[in-house]
Amino acid sequence: MMKEGWVKKELASWVEIMNEVHMFVASDDAHPHREKICRMREKISEKIKEVGYVPDTSNVLLFVDQREREEKLQYHSEKLALAFAVLNTHPGSTIQIKKNIRMCGDCHLPIKFVAKVMERRIIVRNINRFHHFSDGSCSCGDYW
Repeated sequence: MMKEGWVKKELASWVEIMNEVHMFVASDDAHPHREKICRMREKISEKIKEVGYVPDTSNVLLFVDQREREEKLQYHSEKLALAFAVLNTHPGSTIQIKKNIRMCGDCHLPIKFVAKVMERRIIVRNINRFHHFSDGSCSCGDYW
């Protein structure tokens, strides 16, 4: 019955801030702080591009131009959760994100850059493993 569509898994990421869980889905436009989150996501994206991050658009499975592919990547749930956490936690504090599916390559790579540029420890638990990002590297050794 599950395979026939009776039950669907919502692809999401969660972050807990001050004992409150905030859930994000890809291209989330329902969060009450969506405008602040999008502005922070854009700032983060600009910062990491300055130090060498190049979006990997091979993860976008749509037939759209390069600019649209890059735009789609920016709205993955873990990137939204990360932007929200940066907005709502103290500089230097550890960020923990939970994800119910495997993280794509273009979420893994920018989180490494964010950890380095913003001097944060970022922990992402996905369906396969824990990823501990610190100083531009990940505990998985890029075997995500």
